[in-house]
Parts: sequence; structure tokens; C-alpha cells
Amino acid sequence: MKRVKLAALALVAALGWTGSAVAQTNVSVGVTGSATDVGLWVADKKGFFREEGITVTFNTFDSAARMISLLGTAELDVGAGAHSAGLFNAVGRGIDIRIVADKSQNVTGRGSQKLLVRKDLIDSGRYKTLADLKGMKIAGSAPGSAASTVILKFLEKGGLKADDIDNVYMAFPQMGVAMQNGAVDAALPAEPAVSSALRLGGIVAVANDYDVYPVHQISEILYSGKFAKNTEVARKFMRAFLRGVRAHNDSLGPDGAFVGEKGDEIVSILTQYGSFKDPKVWRSFIFSSCGPDGTLHEPSIKEDLAIWKQQGLIEVPVDADKAIDKSFVDWALKELGPYAKK
Repeated sequence: MKRVKLAALALVAALGWTGSAVAQTNVSVGVTGSATDVGLWVADKKGFFREEGITVTFNTFDSAARMISLLGTAELDVGAGAHSAGLFNAVGRGIDIRIVADKSQNVTGRGSQKLLVRKDLIDSGRYKTLADLKGMKIAGSAPGSAASTVILKFLEKGGLKADDIDNVYMAFPQMGVAMQNGAVDAALPAEPAVSSALRLGGIVAVANDYDVYPVHQISEILYSGKFAKNTEVARKFMRAFLRGVRAHNDSLGPDGAFVGEKGDEIVSILTQYGSFKDPKVWRSFIFSSCGPDGTLHEPSIKEDLAIWKQQGLIEVPVDADKAIDKSFVDWALKELGPYAKK
């Protein structure tokens, strides 16, 4: 019996198991199923969360705007998606929800969203330039979302105003089908829904998000106040997440495309966790920038907030800085050091 116990202890030591690693904390995470959930999916698949004593449960939402009420009541611990007017309204009312890290940024040459227009409207001459969006039904993810400010910038470039179009709201994967059946005229989905829509046929990408918004913080990691106050777990979650994002960045070549065995591994993870099961879909586009150090582009967050204030979507006075908490990223970076590509 003694030999059995010693053998068991040796196995535990060999595998690097500890008491803290065995005792797992359950963390509920809201995702949108977009390509830039990659850091979370990689951290889960490669065991980075498990090594921190964390078990994650992913819950899929149409947009991060739909997560706000659950983050506010702490029924959801972590949200992965864009800031929104609803988020700032909640913060303005004293609800503790925090923007804690970058998830993705659209930068010139690497954007997650494209403006799509039905091909028949282009062929008929109904659409030639952005000015022709006037009177069209355009699909977006949710009112007051970060994507809504991109649509507004497209309209402004075409000399139009917000009320010159008919907004229709739906989940990204539904937009391509809605365009095909004529329910909407144009849409602004995020990858991989962009590539999936284009593969359906009869749809044309007429502009990139970065054409009108060169650097845009499009999505973040959000913490509920209750989760943020569980400091040890919240810090460990961030460390695991950044390890996942870094593994993703390690798999990319200079042009942002997946390369080599590391690229194959990340594509296999995306295929397993994402809604698209064809690896070719994930390789058919260049991902927006997922920052390996979690650094937020605060100016664009504040610009979005200013736009929503002008539109009358912000119900109570609120400052963007009140919603931003960089302490978890700061801690994780002290532990991990700055990113160096492997």
C-alpha cells in the first residue's frame, strides 16, 4: 500500500499537479462567436485557464450589448465583445462593469468588418457610392454598439445622416442570409461572418471598416464588478487570456496570415470552438489585431462615447475613464513580461 501511495505522489509531481490546480473555480464567459474570441478559445484548449485553477463556460450572445444586464447582476463573470452605449449607461447608473483589456482593434490593413452590399443593387446602378446608402435597410449587430459608430462614419463619408437609413438588427451570421433573401440591402458583419456571407454569392464587399475608422478599439474583455473584486481569480484569468492571445500571435506570419504548425494548431482550435467547421473559412481572411499585451486604444473608446452622447443614447453623465480598469493587465504584464514573438 505504501508503494502505491508513493507511486501516486510521484505521478502527481511528474504532471505538475498541485492542490490549487485541482480545485477549479468556475467562470462564466460571454462570447459573440467572432474570430477574435480566439484568445479565449486558445487559452481554454491549451489548458492555460486550467493551469490557473479556472474552468470556463462559454455562453454565446448576438452582441456584447446583450451581455450588459447579466454582467451588471454578476450572472455573467466575463464578457468578450464591444463596448456600447448600454455599457456606459449602466456605469453611469453606478453599476460596476469594467473594461479591462483589449480583445481586438481594427487597424489599417487588418479590420474585422466590411460593408457588404447586395450585388443586384450594384449591377442595377442603385448603389455606386456611399451616398447611395440613403433609404437602404442596413443590418447591424445592435443599437448603440461599437459597430454602429462605424456605420455612422460610412454615412458621414457619403454625406448622409443616421436617419437616412433603415437600421435592422440581427446576429452577424444571419446577415448574409438576410441579404440573399432581400430582407436587407447592406450589412456590416464581423469576421468570420463576412467571409461566410461572401461565399454565399450575390454579395459584394464595398468598403473596409478601417477606411473610415483607421484605428478602432472594436472589442474588449469586460469584467463584472463582483468578478473583478475576486482579485486573485480575475488576475489569473487575465494571465491565461493573454497567454492565449500570444499563442495566436505566434501563429501569424508578417502579413497576418496563419503559418506553419502553429498556424495549423490555431486553425484547428477555431474550427472546434467556432461556428464555422470548415478550416478554409478561418484561413480566408486576415484577423483584426488582437493585442498580445492587452493594451486598450482608449481614444477610440472615448470617441465612440462622444458619438453616442451626440445621438442622445447616453442617459446619464458618464466619463469613459470610469469604466476602464487596467490593473489586471498591468499585473499580468508584470508576471509575463512584454510580448516577444516565439
